[in-house]
Amino acid sequence: PPPGLAPPAKRSRTNEVQCPYLDTINRHLLDFDFEKVCSQSLSTQNVYSCLVCGKFFQGRGPKTHAYTHATLCGHHMFAHLDTCKIYCLPDNYEVVDSSLDDVIRCLRPSFTPERIEQLDKVATLARDVHGVAYLPGFCGLNNLKKTDYINVVVHQLAHVRPLRDFFLDPRNYKDRPSPLVREFGALLRKIWSRDNFKSVVSPHELVQEVTRASKLRFKIGTSADAADFLGWLLNQLHRDLGGTKRPGSSIIHDVFQGSIRVETLSRKTHLTKRDDADVDATATSAESAGWKRDEKDLNFVYLTL
Repeated sequence: PPPGLAPPAKRSRTNEVQCPYLDTINRHLLDFDFEKVCSQSLSTQNVYSCLVCGKFFQGRGPKTHAYTHATLCGHHMFAHLDTCKIYCLPDNYEVVDSSLDDVIRCLRPSFTPERIEQLDKVATLARDVHGVAYLPGFCGLNNLKKTDYINVVVHQLAHVRPLRDFFLDPRNYKDRPSPLVREFGALLRKIWSRDNFKSVVSPHELVQEVTRASKLRFKIGTSADAADFLGWLLNQLHRDLGGTKRPGSSIIHDVFQGSIRVETLSRKTHLTKRDDADVDATATSAESAGWKRDEKDLNFVYLTL
C-alpha cells in the first residue's frame, strides 16, 4: 500500500480468542483533546493513538511510526482517531470488545435525540477515571495561555439550548466542510459528555481553527475582548453554515437574530412662509409639526447600544 496507509486489517479474532493486550490500556494517560497529528512526522493523515502511553502516531502498516512504536516499545493497542476503530499491532487485527466502549465514547461522544432532550432535566454528577466528580455541561476548559476569553464565550454558547441541541447532533451540519463548525460541535459534545476521562476539557483544536479562520486576530498568547470574539464567532459560524443576509438562513439567525425599527425625523425644508405659518405649534404629532417621518426595520445579530 502507499506510504502511511495500512494494509487491510485481518478479521477480528475476538470471536475466537480475547485480545491478550486489553489490560495494557492505560486510561489515565489518554487525552484526545489535542490536535490529531503524528508525534513523529507531524502528519494529520491516518493518525492513531497509542492506548498504552497516549502518544499519537501515523499509519498502521510496516515501516509506519505506529508499527515501529508497537515493535520497539511493546505497546500493542491503537485507536484510529477518525474512525474510532481499535487495532492490535503489529499483528494488525481489529479488536472488537465491549470493554473498549468507554474509550470509543470518550474519543467520540454521541447524543441521541432522547438524551439531548433530557440534558436540562437530569443533573447528576459524572466521574472521570481519576474519581473526580464533574457536572456535564459545567466542566472546566483549560486556559491555553490567555485564551480565557474564548472559554467564556464557548461556555456561554454551550448553554443556549437551541444552539447546543443543533451542534450536539453532527448530522445537522455533516454537509458543511468548515473545520470551525466541526471543531465547535466536537467541543460542545465533550463539554456535555458524561464519558470524559478527565473532568477538564481542552479547547486546543477549536482554538487552532479560530486562529486560522480569524487570520491570527484571535490566537494563543494574545488577550482579546470576549465581546469582540463573540461577534466574530457568531458571524463566522453563520457564514460557514451557509447563512446569508436572508433572515433565518442558519441556526445562528434562528437563535440570535433580532429586528430593530429605526425611526428618522427630518424637517420639511420645502415649506413656504405661508406653509410655515400654518404649522400648528401645539401639535402633538411630528407630521403636524412640520416633520417628515421615515421608518425602516433592520435585522441584527449583535447590537451595540
